[in-house]
Amino acid sequence: MFIPLHDNNPLSHIGRPWVNYGLIAVTTLIFLLTNSPGEAFLQQAAFSLGLVPSIVNDFKNLPESHVWIPEDLSFVSYAFLHSGYLHLGGNMLFLWVFGDNVEDAVGHLKYLVFYLLCAAAGGFAHTLFNPQSDVPLIGASGAISGIIGAYLMLHPHVRVWVLVLARIPLRLPAGIVLGFWFAYQVYNLFGNQETNVSWMTHLGGFLAGVLLITVLRRRGVALFDRDLRVQET
Repeated sequence: MFIPLHDNNPLSHIGRPWVNYGLIAVTTLIFLLTNSPGEAFLQQAAFSLGLVPSIVNDFKNLPESHVWIPEDLSFVSYAFLHSGYLHLGGNMLFLWVFGDNVEDAVGHLKYLVFYLLCAAAGGFAHTLFNPQSDVPLIGASGAISGIIGAYLMLHPHVRVWVLVLARIPLRLPAGIVLGFWFAYQVYNLFGNQETNVSWMTHLGGFLAGVLLITVLRRRGVALFDRDLRVQET
């Protein structure tokens, strides 16, 4: 598996990816607030702010003590919860490496909309695949998958420093790195059912990112690295 470290892909339209920074900061803060009180509080937060398919599909109702927000908002709020440091760190690393260039391609406000829509799409795919599940879905993976899909559409030829098998540093085209990521999700969706990872969330978010970037990108922003030579000069 590839662990992304850095891409040499300068910004062209914005000075700083402030929304991307903000998403990382807010997600990390919420992680600290929900994990610090202990396991019991995290579990309650997961049911109250996480996405529970049986609840949003109206098969069951949450106890009154767990109703913190309208249930439809959980299609977004679940993306800001994480169960541990590795869960948080993995998602935020992908967001740090790839999110800035997606924000550059669409602009600050549209990037926030893009991120939330990808989270919602990933959550919706999960509820379709597991309509009566009582297990809360948490984590930013749906939104991050959307960013991966958008980056793959924008910059497949940009080279990314990665750790292969968590040990070997290599500089590879993003198309190889992210294409392998996509293939890994598909493989696990059909071949690895004994896991607590929602592969369908990843694929739903990815597809949303692929579609949304074609609509939300700035006028003049090319797909598939058609302006790569301009970026690298």
